[in-house]
Amino acid sequence: MNKERRIETTCVQGGYTPGNGEPRQVPIVQSTTFKYATSEDMGKLFDLEASGYFYSRLQNPTCDTVAAKICALEGGSAAMLLSSGQAASFFSVFNIASVGDHVVSSASIYGGTYNLFAVTMKKMGIEFTFVDPDCTEAELNAAFKPNTKAVFGETIANPALTVLDIEKFAKAAHAHGVPLIIDNTFATPVNCRPFEHGADIVTHSTSKYMDGHGVAVGGCIVDSGKFDWMAHADKFPGLCTPDDSYHGITYAEKFGQGGAYITKATAQLMRDFGCTQSPQSAFYLNLGLESLHVRMERHCLNAQKVAEYLEQSDKISWVNYPGLQSNKYHALAKKYMPNGTCGVVSFGVKGGRAAAEKFMKALEIIAIETHVADARSCCLHPASATHRQMNEEELIAAGVPGDLVRLSCGIENYQDLIADIEQALSTL
Repeated sequence: MNKERRIETTCVQGGYTPGNGEPRQVPIVQSTTFKYATSEDMGKLFDLEASGYFYSRLQNPTCDTVAAKICALEGGSAAMLLSSGQAASFFSVFNIASVGDHVVSSASIYGGTYNLFAVTMKKMGIEFTFVDPDCTEAELNAAFKPNTKAVFGETIANPALTVLDIEKFAKAAHAHGVPLIIDNTFATPVNCRPFEHGADIVTHSTSKYMDGHGVAVGGCIVDSGKFDWMAHADKFPGLCTPDDSYHGITYAEKFGQGGAYITKATAQLMRDFGCTQSPQSAFYLNLGLESLHVRMERHCLNAQKVAEYLEQSDKISWVNYPGLQSNKYHALAKKYMPNGTCGVVSFGVKGGRAAAEKFMKALEIIAIETHVADARSCCLHPASATHRQMNEEELIAAGVPGDLVRLSCGIENYQDLIADIEQALSTL
């Protein structure tokens, strides 16, 4: 049988194939430790000479099974689950950059990621240069330095809804001998597979569409297996020279192009930082993944209908949704996500912050939450919530003006969502 299954089938059945008489659903291995007959058996695991499990801070069978499904969905070579999307963003960069290094990032990214890069990782000695995602190739190339180790961006930025020109950023990254890391949370592999457009590493906040029900916080990193670390060995000593903290293993030699990056992130970073996803959370995540392809279609339909309604309202000053013909990113969205983008719509209520707050208080179906990409519709005022650590200049650079309302359309009936918006607007 052809092993290249369509993505809908992979959502439901990927990552786990039970044997005769084994559980049909992914088993929850709720154990911190694993028993072995001899010290020699366990020693082989610690030496990375054999595959298996010894302590769930590093790896757990349930987590690995679900990671394998996400890996298959993205078309990667290896993947790992983490405790949150923030942990995934941190690990994805810190796995190849350390004190004295430099990273180029799109300025239009999630506020939490921006703070991680601009403040926390800066304290760790890693410098970030933030570029306008719409910059020219010349402007993008000018951002690189001799010590640049990676480029980072989001497929669809949260909450600015900027659509990244993945091929432009991949071309620049590869011209300077570094990988492109893409946060694919909003598009999900159902609507975009960044590896097919030149990206090398993909991250996710699995707490969003992949989980889809607001049940469990989590993150994931997937390696494409396409970036040749040894061809740029001088840039990536952590992968291409012996690791003194792990028996002198040289990851790129022992595990090759397809396994080195994730093995190092697991054996070294997960060992030291312990940002582990619990097997129970991984189980919940897998339940969400089984319906991801069905939900994404409804999320996108609802967002499109709501965006079209908002665009016609005289109480709305502007609407931002890549699915609209009038949107500046519509052509890029069609190129990279021909089947739909996401369920999130950003817009401004006439009257600014005060009007936006009054509008949000009047909503009945749509809840005010610090969340997004859920089966239930919700909304947020990012400037006073997720992005409140930014000043006005930084907010504008990130595409998050003070009057922006972020609406995440769930999988309810879109006519009910529009009716709720309409009655809330009538209170203004």
